[in-house]
Amino acid sequence: MNRFFEAYSLKSDVVAAAVSGGADSLALVLRLNDWAKAHQVKVIALTVDHQLRSESGAEAAYVAGVMKKHGIEHHILVWEGEKPQSDVEAAAREARYDLLCGWCHQHGVTTLAVGHHCRDQAETFLLRLQRGSGLYGLSGILPVTNRNDIEIIRPQLNDNPDDLKAYLLGRQIEWVEDPSNQCEDYQRVRMRKFLAFLEQGAGISVQRLAETTAVLARTRAYFEDKIADLIANHVRWWQGAAVSVSRSVLLAQHEEIRYRLLSELIVRIGGRMYAPEAEEVLRLSRGLEKPDFKGCTLGHCELFESRNKLWIVPEDRSATLMTTAEWDKCLKSVPQYAKSNLPYKVRRAIYNQVMKQNNG
Repeated sequence: MNRFFEAYSLKSDVVAAAVSGGADSLALVLRLNDWAKAHQVKVIALTVDHQLRSESGAEAAYVAGVMKKHGIEHHILVWEGEKPQSDVEAAAREARYDLLCGWCHQHGVTTLAVGHHCRDQAETFLLRLQRGSGLYGLSGILPVTNRNDIEIIRPQLNDNPDDLKAYLLGRQIEWVEDPSNQCEDYQRVRMRKFLAFLEQGAGISVQRLAETTAVLARTRAYFEDKIADLIANHVRWWQGAAVSVSRSVLLAQHEEIRYRLLSELIVRIGGRMYAPEAEEVLRLSRGLEKPDFKGCTLGHCELFESRNKLWIVPEDRSATLMTTAEWDKCLKSVPQYAKSNLPYKVRRAIYNQVMKQNNG
C-alpha cells in the first residue's frame, strides 16, 4: 500500500473503496484504512448489491457489520430494476461502476479504490489476447484511470491474492466466497482455470504475465505522452464542444500515432468510455489520405473536412436548424467566437454546449 501511494499521490483527503465482501476487496478497504489513519485520510466503504443472487442482501449486511466493527463509514448501493438476460457479467460491471461513481459525484468524493490484484491482471491479459487486442489492450489494467471525472485507483494491482487472504486470516476476518467465481459460464472463470494449466504445463506464471503487461504499459505511456503533446500543440478546442486539427499535421504522423490521436479525440468529443473498434478508426485514418475524403460519423461524433482542417463535433440528429437569432444569443455567452468564421456544425455544437451549461 505504501509503495503505491509513493508512486501515485492521492489528490484528496477522502477516498471511497468498493468492497463486495470477497477477500480481495475486504483486504483492500482494511489495508487502505490502516494507511489512511497514518495520513489523515478518510476511507468510505461502498458495497453494491446487484440483487442477482438471493444471498446478496445478506452479504452486503455482513460487510456492513465488518465495517462498523472497524469504524469505517459504509453505504450499500442497490442495482434496482430489471436485469439483463444475456451478457450479465458485463452489464453488472457497468452497473457497479455507474452506482459507485454516481455516489462519489453526489458526495463530492473524487477518488475510488478498487481491489484488482496481479491475478486479475494476468486474466485480463489473456482475455484481451483472445480477442486480438493491440498494445493498449494487452498493457492490461492500469494502476490509475479516470471514469466520469472520478479517479479510479488500484493499490493492490501488484499483490498476490493468496497474500491478501493470508492478511485477512491473520486478522481473523472471514470473507464471502461468491459462487459465480466457480461458474464456468463466465469466461473470466474459465481463463482463471486455464492460468493454472499454463503455470503447471508451460511455466507461464501469473507473475510473469503481470510483468509482461507492465512492460507493454511503459510503451503505452510513451504513445500517450506523444498524443498528449500533439493535442496540446496542434488541436484546437472550441468551447469543449468541438475540435479542429490541421489535416496536414494529421497526415504527417505515422499511421499508429494518427490512429491513436483520432481515437482519443473521438472518445473525448463523443463522451464515450471507449474508442470505436480499431478497424473503424483505421478506416477513417486511411480515408484522410484520399483527396476526396467527405467525412463520416463514428463513435457518436461527426467528422468532416473544411478549410484544410479535420473537424470533430458531437453527432447531432436534430432536424431543427439553428437560427441566426439563436446564434446571436449564444454569442452573448461566448463573444470570442463572434468574428470566427466557423462551419455551421461547429457553431451548432457550441450553441448546444452553451445552452446545456446555461440550463444546467
